[in-house]
Amino acid sequence: MATERAMEMVRSDGREEKLEGAREIRRLTKTSSMHRRQLYGAIESLVSMLGSGDLDCNESALLALLNLAVRDERNKIKIVDAGALKPLINFLQSHNSNLQEHATAAILTLSASAVNKPPITAAGAIPLLVNILRDGSLQSKIDSVMALYNLSIHPDNLQIILSVQPVSPIINLLRSCKKSSKTAERCSALLESLMHFDEARNALTAVEGGVLRVVEVLEDGSLQGREHAVGALLAMCESDRRRYREVILKEGAIPGLLELTVQGTPKSQTKARMLLQLLRESPYARSKFQTDVLENIVINIVSQIDEDERSGKAKKMLAEMVQGSMERSLRHLQQRALVCNLTDLHVTNCASEVPLK
Repeated sequence: MATERAMEMVRSDGREEKLEGAREIRRLTKTSSMHRRQLYGAIESLVSMLGSGDLDCNESALLALLNLAVRDERNKIKIVDAGALKPLINFLQSHNSNLQEHATAAILTLSASAVNKPPITAAGAIPLLVNILRDGSLQSKIDSVMALYNLSIHPDNLQIILSVQPVSPIINLLRSCKKSSKTAERCSALLESLMHFDEARNALTAVEGGVLRVVEVLEDGSLQGREHAVGALLAMCESDRRRYREVILKEGAIPGLLELTVQGTPKSQTKARMLLQLLRESPYARSKFQTDVLENIVINIVSQIDEDERSGKAKKMLAEMVQGSMERSLRHLQQRALVCNLTDLHVTNCASEVPLK
């Protein structure tokens, strides 16, 4: 049987046999969840290969372990229990870009397990992931931000992530990626969590174009990405409306917020309405009648704003809504808006693990 033969090879004393066995395990586990279950017993031998100091053995074993871990919770936990974190931490600091990329992908996949989050953090992975996010290859940066997001779900880790100043490299990655991508979703999700801390808010506003990058996801991201983006802006404004109101308005967030009140996820709609209320010049409470009238007018406006007009004419007109009379500004918008149909927005689901290698 192929799986039994592969396990025999990685358990052997010969280097070439070990290499062949690791490569065979990688091949067998690429497409088969059954083989991942059957090869559970090979994990300890593969982990021992990570500490061999032989680059070929390191890479072959690492890729085999990566495939064993994908979509298999038991294997993820076993890999960490078998001692994989120490060599993986060393590989994160390697000058060999391939080894660093594979190790980052492995940490991403292993961090998808709730059981593994504390030991990964305790091993010192977070500062190294932020370093990679800052200076690594593009693929390493993408995997590192997703791994950081996985680790951020554990509440104790947010302060650790914050302590190594992640905001600037997150924004740099967000600047370079497509705003509707999985990468942008994870960047925005991580920023939303971090925006509950004053240090992170200061860092975001200190980065040139930092708030603008979040607004771009608010306008052009996937449904989940937009939900996280509006959440990040709302956290800022709720923390200190006086300080952040003008910063958010300056970057033209109003058109995207209005659109979200109509076409976002239920959470996005609620957050967008809350933020619009905070962005008004005088955020006084309104009656239910006034709220319903405003929502109906917003639906009209959003359905009529031409795509090419949003960044210019619509941005200017919608900003007037916040600064002046609500009724007068909305009538003005209706007179100048151009009729068109909004394109459908599609959901892009985020992955918590890397693709099979």
